[in-house]
Amino acid sequence: MASQLFSLGASTVICLVSALAIALLVTALYILGVVASFAVFCIREFAQRAQDRPPLIGTVFRQLKNFDRIFDEHVKYALQHPTTRLVYPGHSEILTADPAVIEHVLKTNFSNYSKGAFNTEIAKDLFGNGIFATDGEKWRHQRKLASHEFSTKVLRDFSSDVFRMNAAKLSEKISCAAAKRITINMQDLLMRTTMDSIFKVGFGFELNTLYGTDESSIEFSKAFDEANSLVYYRYVDLFWKLKRYFNIGSEAKLKKSIQIIDNFVIHLIHQKKEKMKNGSDHKAREDILSRFIQESEKDPQTMNDRYLRDIVLSFLIAGKDTTGDTLSWFFYMLCKNPVVQDKIAFEIRESVEWVQEDNNMEMFTARLKQGAIDKMHYLHAAITETLRLYPGVPVDGKMADEDDVLPNGYRVMKGDGMNYMIYAMGRMKYLWGEDAEEFRPERWLVNAVFQHESPYKFVAFNAGPRICLGKEFAYRQMKIVAASLLHFFRFRLEDESKGPTYKPMFTLHMDKGLHLFACPRKVSA
Repeated sequence: MASQLFSLGASTVICLVSALAIALLVTALYILGVVASFAVFCIREFAQRAQDRPPLIGTVFRQLKNFDRIFDEHVKYALQHPTTRLVYPGHSEILTADPAVIEHVLKTNFSNYSKGAFNTEIAKDLFGNGIFATDGEKWRHQRKLASHEFSTKVLRDFSSDVFRMNAAKLSEKISCAAAKRITINMQDLLMRTTMDSIFKVGFGFELNTLYGTDESSIEFSKAFDEANSLVYYRYVDLFWKLKRYFNIGSEAKLKKSIQIIDNFVIHLIHQKKEKMKNGSDHKAREDILSRFIQESEKDPQTMNDRYLRDIVLSFLIAGKDTTGDTLSWFFYMLCKNPVVQDKIAFEIRESVEWVQEDNNMEMFTARLKQGAIDKMHYLHAAITETLRLYPGVPVDGKMADEDDVLPNGYRVMKGDGMNYMIYAMGRMKYLWGEDAEEFRPERWLVNAVFQHESPYKFVAFNAGPRICLGKEFAYRQMKIVAASLLHFFRFRLEDESKGPTYKPMFTLHMDKGLHLFACPRKVSA
């Protein structure tokens, strides 16, 4: 018996030692491969120093060192060279703030620049084959369906009703805090509001996270934010694949977050299909998910639940994160610029033909029809000015499928990353003048009427064939929410000496929220 136990114990030890040896070998080979690839590529790039290549300013380690302030690091790059280059293992990453280069990549030679294997591999675990992470036929198919939906009067009217309803709920929530004179985390409230809106408009579900009644959706939202951050970190983490293989560190956290996301979204899709099958979803044709589910019946093998899950997450990051984050930065800028805040409030009263009896929040938001918000040129300019300085997506990029030459004469090699630094561009004096870093909505107005800029200079909504389909959708929601709140309240920072910082991720998200005081706005007719 003792000999059997000894034999069993010895076998266990041998197995553990063997497993450890294999793990160490895999780790060593992986590290050796990364180092060798990086060294060979660096030697080649530094040795060439070709005059027709963008100036080389460093390696991925520069990005890693400054990761917490990576978008401000991009400002330094753009000030040094409008188009520059970093070395990664196996390829170069070109970064640009030049509108002519961006137009070339996003429009003129659009067919040569795809998401590329590097970007796709990093983002696939979270976004899969969603519209923002894919190319080719899948992208064209999703965009065609989404384009049709965004152009319908049914969705426009339905979404406006939802935006007004949730803006009124948010106003009531803030009114309670104002009455008690307590601080509010404005970012948290705005993210909950935009999440409730996109789930109703996009997927046909009433979550009501604003009042915290659905714990599973709140858990999902937290998991989605964490996954967004962890996946973005892969861009500077040379060992993320190794960590994923062993399920350790940031990759272990990411796996847990994605499991929560998948469970929530797949359950939602099954619920939606069941409602549509039973005919209990009387407004099934009004939301975007219903349209994709109906389309999936034509090709159930390709458009399976996983494919629908990817579509849901793509619309979620567009409809919740970018809009909620932009509104957060907007209210921060209004707190720093109270004169602008009061100008907007005055314009709102003028545009909705305000009368003193309309002191009911729900009644007031009902007045925020399309005709009224179309008159709010100064509000539109202030939101756009916020996006110039704090774009919802601070940097975006593609990869070159073939060699190319940019308008500035620089040569692009097949496999090069091509990134446009949207956050940095808004701060460039050579693009916006000497007051580039000032918040000045008036720069967008001519005779009090809003004027558009080139989409290749103001790239907050992308440009070219992949320009954001939901641009007007986003502006409408932001203007309704802003008008509802600024009509009733003045806002100021809890601590004027501290400004918010961002958390490095795909969207420009404040790291620790936005803590404000709201006080009732006293107005007269």
